[in-house]
Amino acid sequence: MLLADDEELIRTALAALLDLEPDLEVVAQAADGATAVEAARAHRPDVAVVDLQMPGLDGLEVTAELRRVLPSCHVVILTGRGRPPHLQKALAAGAKGFLPKGSPGGALAEVIRRVSAGGRYVDPALAADALSAPECPLSPRELEVLRLAEYDTPLTVVARRMNLSHGTVRNYLAAAVTKLGVRTRGEAFRAAHDAGWL
Repeated sequence: MLLADDEELIRTALAALLDLEPDLEVVAQAADGATAVEAARAHRPDVAVVDLQMPGLDGLEVTAELRRVLPSCHVVILTGRGRPPHLQKALAAGAKGFLPKGSPGGALAEVIRRVSAGGRYVDPALAADALSAPECPLSPRELEVLRLAEYDTPLTVVARRMNLSHGTVRNYLAAAVTKLGVRTRGEAFRAAHDAGWL
């Protein structure tokens, strides 16, 4: 299997833990998404365990790319802060497993075995949250403007990046603030980010 996580301590600890399993072997490690895809192409693992948040290509992008270039490699995504939208996006990208980093030590090995055998695994608590989570009320364009605006990015900069007028950007942000029931675009960004929509 391949392990990809930008935090070296976590990656090496997982590798050491999984190497204790008699039927599992870590054939490659990667500290970022692009390296993970290269290592998967070179080593052709059955399973790739990928961190959701990594520099360059994130875990979702790595999953989609591996699905394209190495469909025989099943992906398990590990996350420190799983949110229902992350789960939905991971499954849409082709992930076969989704597991919080705070799971019990032996859980990852069992998930790897299950996924390798053609099964799927989603953390039950996260699956329950996903079933009861509200839909994102923002349009894709409103999310894009909000993502670029963050807390204090000038509207003229956002407008230039998106090839929109200043007034159009202001209207998208006002709509996002209203739909999320907050007072400022900073609060709107925080609410959308915390919900996992950004």
